[in-house]
Amino acid sequence: MALHRNPKLRTKSRSSSVILLLASIAAIALLFLFASLISTNGFSISFTKTTSENYPNFNSRYENSLTGHEKYLYWGSRIDCPGKHCDSCEGLGHQESSLRCALEEAMFLQRTFVMPSRMCINPIHNKKGILHHSDNASSEERWAPSSCSLDSLYDIDLISDTIPVILDNSKLWYRVLLTSMKLGARGVAHVEGVTRYDLKENSKYANLLLINRTASPLSWFMECKDRNNRSAIALPYSFLPSMAAKKLRDTADKQIKALLGDYDAIHVRRGDKIKTRKDRFGVERSLHPHLDRDTRAEFILRRIEKWVPPGRTIFIASNERTPGFFSPLSVRYKVAYSSNYSRILDPVIENNYELFMVERLIMMGAKTFIKTFKEADTDVSLTDDPKKNTKVWKQPVYTLDEEEG
Repeated sequence: MALHRNPKLRTKSRSSSVILLLASIAAIALLFLFASLISTNGFSISFTKTTSENYPNFNSRYENSLTGHEKYLYWGSRIDCPGKHCDSCEGLGHQESSLRCALEEAMFLQRTFVMPSRMCINPIHNKKGILHHSDNASSEERWAPSSCSLDSLYDIDLISDTIPVILDNSKLWYRVLLTSMKLGARGVAHVEGVTRYDLKENSKYANLLLINRTASPLSWFMECKDRNNRSAIALPYSFLPSMAAKKLRDTADKQIKALLGDYDAIHVRRGDKIKTRKDRFGVERSLHPHLDRDTRAEFILRRIEKWVPPGRTIFIASNERTPGFFSPLSVRYKVAYSSNYSRILDPVIENNYELFMVERLIMMGAKTFIKTFKEADTDVSLTDDPKKNTKVWKQPVYTLDEEEG
């Protein structure tokens, strides 16, 4: 007996399939739309962080004073990313220049800056040998972390007294993201290659909740190309060093500086700065031809005698690893290093960036602070070589009598 197919049933089945297909396409489209709002132009947040339970409960003083009318500026989840330094991870000074540039833009636009919650640590600058000067200590021994939380280095509340900032792992940032996605095009703009002046003067950016900038791939600080124009600098070099976290300020101010008493300080930068290379004739050349000579103890003694009287206490911060390198200064001065205070520093310091921030605070409190390079007209320095890379490689000069080649 033959089976007779019902044409109406077949039509109904096809209709159901079409509806199911359209529903699937719509769901996929919504998913892609959601993802594009979160990750356009490098603006990203991990899906594992999209629940408020994953964010710290800590609220900064600034977050507790919000009015609900704040606008935000975001440059990325890591300093100098995306760009050529994402993998290399530059030193603290380089990253501070980039962070300072971003903060200046937030200040200029009168927006709250969304600060990366972590800073990468260059392994070259994370050796324990600086803190533990010893003939037996291995110069290759390092602190373990490859990154650190930004609020372990800086006082977020103190920074917010000048430029309002929040961290990108805060509950407030989570709420800003959700609100910007609900507002769509009225909530967020993704910008690249746009100057801060255009962002301020163009009305289409004025009322946006969030501006997400993709900065120069060379470095964030390239967005501040007019930094050589002193009148254009809103934040001085000393801004971030003076914003050190409270535990670091207390260690420097209440303990080490109190023990030093009345003192002077020298920052001696050697290491990476005295490197040489051979030209095609096999002749050694350097970007800083006098630096190796000028930062040796015998030449330091000659240089600083006009600024520092005999018998004074001198605190020395340096990346020189050779034990006893500065001992000849002891013939005229009382010499102190951070390693003399390791019992105070060991319980506090977790990486070399924290150590250098404490050392900077100590140097900033000195009666006379002698830098390696002269950076301002009023500075006193160990060498007359320029700090900036002149890209001119010259023969190193090691004695007073030598003439440059």
